[in-house]
Amino acid sequence: MPATLNELASRFGCRVQGDGATVVSRVATLASAGKDAISFLANPLYRVELATTRAGAVILDAAAGKDSPVPSLICDNPYARFAEIATYLHPAPPPAAGIHRDASVAADAVVAASAEIGPRAVIGARSRIGERAVIGAGAVVGADVVVGADTRLAPLVSLRDSVTVGQRCIIHPGVVVGADGFGFAQDRGRWIKVPQLGSVVIGDDVEIGANTTIDRGTIENTVIEDGVKLDNLVQIAHNVRVGAHTVMAAMSGAAGSTRIGQRCMVGGGVVMVGHLTICDDVMFTFRSVVTQSVAEPGTYGGSLPAEEASKWRRSAARFRQLDAMHRRLRELEERLQEVEGKKSGHD
Repeated sequence: MPATLNELASRFGCRVQGDGATVVSRVATLASAGKDAISFLANPLYRVELATTRAGAVILDAAAGKDSPVPSLICDNPYARFAEIATYLHPAPPPAAGIHRDASVAADAVVAASAEIGPRAVIGARSRIGERAVIGAGAVVGADVVVGADTRLAPLVSLRDSVTVGQRCIIHPGVVVGADGFGFAQDRGRWIKVPQLGSVVIGDDVEIGANTTIDRGTIENTVIEDGVKLDNLVQIAHNVRVGAHTVMAAMSGAAGSTRIGQRCMVGGGVVMVGHLTICDDVMFTFRSVVTQSVAEPGTYGGSLPAEEASKWRRSAARFRQLDAMHRRLRELEERLQEVEGKKSGHD
């Protein structure tokens, strides 16, 4: 979708530097862009490429704009504006409205006329598919499921019975939402399955990466709030609640009944044990092991290799005493210096 810089600046709140009539139709990197492309500079590591770029235009901040050899869009957050402009120039194809002849749709399901149901997709009894929604090839939507307007299910997504998905969501291939949570009661050396009677409720503008799994609740629902972004291979266990606009990177997971606040950032491989409460605006660094609730916003991290459990408990207890031990050591060192100073004075 070609656009002039003036049009893009007006739509996305930028300031034009140079020829506002410049037309761009695609996005590209600084190194590979041609005259028909717009690029961006957000990472200073790539600033060296700005001087030689052949892009038709560049999105950057005011400081970098002084060195731009081509027309530019000046803004405070170049990467965010690039994301918006890339979406505008490269819109997703509109749904091919209709139900494919190889799809299976229950007689009492309600499918909007503008929705697309792909080949071999399955829509269960009493389910509702919203306007302009896309159900990809081989996707399975169980009974009593709600899929909101403009939501896209990629091929081979599985939404189990009674799941609710909001509007404008993107769910990538292989995602399973609403499988049974891992609930078992132990009795005399055997495991008794605990029925998983809740479901999963997903808000608006959520994106879920490939092969991620979100388990249904035991009694109450598992909840993914508005604007959450989950990477590939994330595990959300039963009764977890993920707060609005939180992001979780690949291979991270939250065990049962954990509550994660809003605007949190969870690094790759982070593990949260069950029944924790994480407040808003917390960041966990890569491969952190979270075993306690967090009540103060900030950045947290740390993990250690596994060892025999009794040794680990002793070590963990000592770790918690390190600050106090350090203070006592400093006090002893200061007293020792005082004693040595007095001895030197007598000499």
